[in-house]
Amino acid sequence: MTSAAELPASSGSTFSLQQDPRHTPDSDPLRTATGVYVTVHGHFYQPPRENPYLDAIERQPSATPFHDWNERIHWECYRPNAFARILNDRGEVVDIVNNYEYMSFNIGPTLMSWLERYDMEVYQRILEADAKSSQRLQGHGNAIAQVYNHIIMPLANERDKYTQIRWGKEDFRSRFGRDPEGMWLAETAVDYATLEVLVAEGIRFIVLAPSQAQRCRLLPTENDPHPEWHEVGGSQIDPTRPYRCYLKPALSIASSPLNAIYNSNGMGALEEGESLAGLPYIDIFFYDGPISRDMGFSDVIYNSHHLAGRIGSAVRGDHRPAQLISVATDGETFGHHKKGTEKTLAYAFKGEFPNHGWTVTNYAHYLSLNTPTWEVELKPITAWSCAHGVDRWQDDCGCGGEGGVWHQKWRKPLRNALNWLRDQLIEVYGKYGRQIFSDPWAARDEYIKVIRDRSAANVSRFLSRHQTHKLTAAEQIDALRLLEMQRHALLMFTSCGWFFEELSRPEGTQILRYAARALELAGDVAGVQLEKGFIKRLGLAPSNVEQFNHGAEVYRQLVLTAQISCKQVAAHYAIASLFANHQPAIARNFLSGQDTQGNLSSVSQKRVYCYTANELDYQLQRMGSLTLAVGHLRLVSDITWESEDLVFAVLHLGGWDFHCCIQPFAGRREYSQIKEKLFGSLQQASAAQTILMMTQLFGEENFSLQNLFAEERQRMMRLLSQETLTRLDQLYTQTYRDNYGVIAAFHRDELPVPRELQVAAEIALGYRCLTTLRSLEQDITEPHISFNHIVELEAIATEAKYLRCQLDIPDGKQILEQLIMRLLWQLLYDPNGSLDADIQRLERLIDVGYQLNFGISLHRSQELYFNCLYSQIIPLCIANQGQNNNRCDRLLKLGQKLAIDVSAIANQFA
Repeated sequence: MTSAAELPASSGSTFSLQQDPRHTPDSDPLRTATGVYVTVHGHFYQPPRENPYLDAIERQPSATPFHDWNERIHWECYRPNAFARILNDRGEVVDIVNNYEYMSFNIGPTLMSWLERYDMEVYQRILEADAKSSQRLQGHGNAIAQVYNHIIMPLANERDKYTQIRWGKEDFRSRFGRDPEGMWLAETAVDYATLEVLVAEGIRFIVLAPSQAQRCRLLPTENDPHPEWHEVGGSQIDPTRPYRCYLKPALSIASSPLNAIYNSNGMGALEEGESLAGLPYIDIFFYDGPISRDMGFSDVIYNSHHLAGRIGSAVRGDHRPAQLISVATDGETFGHHKKGTEKTLAYAFKGEFPNHGWTVTNYAHYLSLNTPTWEVELKPITAWSCAHGVDRWQDDCGCGGEGGVWHQKWRKPLRNALNWLRDQLIEVYGKYGRQIFSDPWAARDEYIKVIRDRSAANVSRFLSRHQTHKLTAAEQIDALRLLEMQRHALLMFTSCGWFFEELSRPEGTQILRYAARALELAGDVAGVQLEKGFIKRLGLAPSNVEQFNHGAEVYRQLVLTAQISCKQVAAHYAIASLFANHQPAIARNFLSGQDTQGNLSSVSQKRVYCYTANELDYQLQRMGSLTLAVGHLRLVSDITWESEDLVFAVLHLGGWDFHCCIQPFAGRREYSQIKEKLFGSLQQASAAQTILMMTQLFGEENFSLQNLFAEERQRMMRLLSQETLTRLDQLYTQTYRDNYGVIAAFHRDELPVPRELQVAAEIALGYRCLTTLRSLEQDITEPHISFNHIVELEAIATEAKYLRCQLDIPDGKQILEQLIMRLLWQLLYDPNGSLDADIQRLERLIDVGYQLNFGISLHRSQELYFNCLYSQIIPLCIANQGQNNNRCDRLLKLGQKLAIDVSAIANQFA
C-alpha cells in the first residue's frame, strides 16, 4: 500500500481531496465537466436472515466467533470502511477516513435496518457520509437506493415491481432525508418493463454491467439526424460516459402501459430516424467490467498504487473534455472478502487519485455535469451474474453450480411453487383487503412506513389513513396480518434463494421460511389451507442432497421444524423467569391488571423478541431441590397486535431438567384452582407427583430446556454450568499453588511440563485474571483501588510469561478493551479528573493488555482520541502556545501510546 509519506499534506483534521493545480477556478471539475473523474461503487448487501417468527437473527455457528454472519461481516467490512485507517511506515494512524464519504454506494434496506439496530455509530457515519458528499458535490450525495429486498425485477409481476421500488425509495428517504436519484437493481437484472416502472417512479439513473448493452449511437441532432448504430453486445460499450435509454414501444413488452399511451396518441412503434422528443427515458452508467472483475478476483485492490495504475489504464486519450472511470463491486470486497482493503480505498481517495489530478465523484454528480449525448438500447432481459439472461433464478442454466457436480433442476419448480403461492395470496389479499382498506395495494405500498416504525401511534395513523371504516380490534389485527402476509410474500423472492447450487442451503431454506409464514398468516385471516398445494409443488424440486431428496422434504425438515408458536414463546418466558431477577407483577388477578377499557396496567412487561409479555400473575415456590413457578401471561405481537392469554407452570428439578406446561387462560377461577393444586402437590416434595399433577391439568404436551430459543438456552446453560466451573477453577488453582515450584523447576530446566500441570497453571492464572478484571470493572472510578487491580494484572502477566502460559479469556479481552475506552472517555471529557493519574492508569492498562497477549484492539479508542484530537487537544495546544502546557504534552504523548501519529503536531507546539 501507499505510505502516508506519499500523501499530499493536509490542513485541518484530515487529509483533504486535493484539486489538481492544473485546474483553474474557471474549470473547477466539481462545477464544470473537466478532466478525469473516478467513481468506485460498492453494492453493500446481506440477505435478510431474521427468523420470520421472532424478527431477529438467531445464532449462526458457522459465523463463530461472531453471533451471526451480519455481525461478522460488519466487523470485517462495514465498520472498517466507516473508520478506515491511513497508516505511516511505523503502523501508526495518520488519518481515519470515512470511505462512504468518497465512494458511491447502495446499502440494502434490510441491511440498513440491521445496522441501525446493531451499531448506531456506524449507521450515523453512513448518513453523515452521504450528507458531506452532497455538500462537496453540488447537492448530489453518494448514496443511491436499492429495490427493497433484492428480488430479480424481470421475474416480478408489475405490482411487486412497483412495491419494491416504492419501498426502496421510502426507506431511502426516511434515512437520508432526500429522494434517491439512482437505484441499484438486484444482480443488475433488468428488462424494459422494469425500466418503465423506474421512470414512472422518478428514478433518474441506474448502473449496469457492460455486457447488458446491445447497441448504442450518438443522439440524433439537426446536423446528424440518422447517426449510425454500433453493436456492442459483446461488452464492447465505452463505459466512460453516461447513456440515455429511451423507452420505445418496439422495445417494451406487449402488455406495457406505454403501448396504450403511444397508440392512443397515434404514435405506434417508432421508425428509424423518428424524433425521440417526448419519449420517457432513463440514464444508464455502465461500470468498467475488466477493472471491476480485477477488484473482485485479483490482487489489484491490495495496493492503492496498483489500483490507481489499473484505473489509469482505462483513461481514454482522445482529448474529450471529461470522462468517467467507474468501477463497481460488492461492497463486502473491501474488508470481508479481501482483508484490510478498506485501507487501500482510503489511501486511493486521499492520495493516489488526487495525485493523478482525478476528481472523485459519484454518478449523480457526474450526470449533472454531463448530459448524455449517446443513446443505448439494452438486451431484452439480462443480469450481470448470469450469462443466460435471468435463468440463474428460474432454471438449470449452470450458473452458480458446484463446479458442475451439482445440478440446479430444483430452480424452476421452486420458482413455479412460489409464483403459484404469490398468486394465491393475491386473491386472499384482494378479497379480504377490500373489506378493510380503501385501496389494498396503495396500503401495501405505504406499509413500508410501518415497517420502519412499528410504534402503536404510527400504526394507528397508518390504519386510519387506509381503513374503509373504523376498524374493530379484531379487524386491526387482520389488517396487519394481511400486510405481513404480503411482506413475507415479497421476502420469499429474495434472489439469494436461487443464487447458489442447492435448495437446502441456508438461503433457500430462508425464503421457504418466509413462504411458510405467509401461508400461516393467510390461514389466520381467511382460513385457507394452501400449504398442501405448496408442498406438492415443492416435491417437484429435486435436491442434490440425499437426506432431502426434494423440496418438500427440505420444507418438512428445515422449515416446519423452525416454526414458532405462542406456546413456545410462553415456555421460553416461563423457564427464563426462573433465572431472572424476577419482579413479580403488581397485579394479582385478571381484573386488577386491566382498566375499564381492558388495557393492561400495573403489570410486569418484558420483551421476548417481537412479543411483549405482560405478566398478569406470577408465583414461585421452592421445596428442597425443586422450584415451581406458575403464572398468567398475555403475549402481544408487536408486529400484528394479535394476543394470547396463557397459563404456564414450570418445574425445575435441578441441573438441566425442566418440565414446562402451557395452556390457554380459561378464567380466574380455573387459574386459581391450578395454582392451588400444583403448589399443593409440591408440598409433598415429590417431583413425580408434581409432574403427574401438571399432566392432569395441562395435558401431555410439555416443554424443556431444548425448546428454548437458542440465545436464551445458551445463556441458561452457562448459568447452570457456572457453579461447576467455579469449583473446577478453585480446584485447579489449588493444584497450581501446591505444584508451583515443580512447574517452575520444569521450566527452569527447559523440560516439558506435564500437560496436567501446565493446564492447571493456565486455568488458574486465567481464572485469577478474569476475576481481577471484573473487580477492576467495578472499581474503575476509584483510582487507588483500580491501581491495585492493574498491579495485580501486571503480576499475572509476568507469571504467565515466565511459565509460558497461553491465557485464553475471550471475555477478558472484551472487558479490557471496554475499560480502556471508559478511562479514555473519562480522561478526555471529564475536566475534573486527575490528568497524571488517569493517563498513568490508561497507559499501564494498555501495556498490560499487550503483556497478557489478549490481542486487544485499540480501534475504538483510536477513533475516540482522533475525534478529540482536532476538536479539543489541538485547540488547547494553540490556546496555550508558548506557555508550559503539561496537559497538552501529556495528551499528545497519550496519542503515541494509542499508536496515533502525533509527531507533526507535537513538533509544531514543542
